[in-house]
Amino acid sequence: MRLRSNAKVDLISKVPLFASCSKRELGLVARIADEIAQQAGTVLTVEGKAGHEFCILVSGDAEVRRSGKRLALLSTGDFFGEIALILDAPRSATVTATSDVRLLVIDQNAFRRLLRESPSIQGKVLEALATRLADESL
Repeated sequence: MRLRSNAKVDLISKVPLFASCSKRELGLVARIADEIAQQAGTVLTVEGKAGHEFCILVSGDAEVRRSGKRLALLSTGDFFGEIALILDAPRSATVTATSDVRLLVIDQNAFRRLLRESPSIQGKVLEALATRLADESL
């Protein structure tokens, strides 16, 4: 079953990167988010490899590992890959679906195009990233 637009907006609004966006801006982000399904065992990201998309778990669970060590378990509403939207940096961890999952996926190229076309979203995303970096340096 596919998510309706307002369900996409609700999920996206819970992501810190988009938390200060208006309902209209969240709708623009939701329009570029594709919904996909993957089976249990699918490797969703690979540590050290280039990343070009950001994912939000709509349903299911996934495991995050770095250097083979489990860092976290993700479930509905959790997200990963946000740095790939902004930077061309290698993935910092491997994420594997531990059950069948449904994901909202935002492609880097579509996201960058959206930022160029919507400067208000760009400013809010950059502010959210700066806040996150400042919090991590404390």
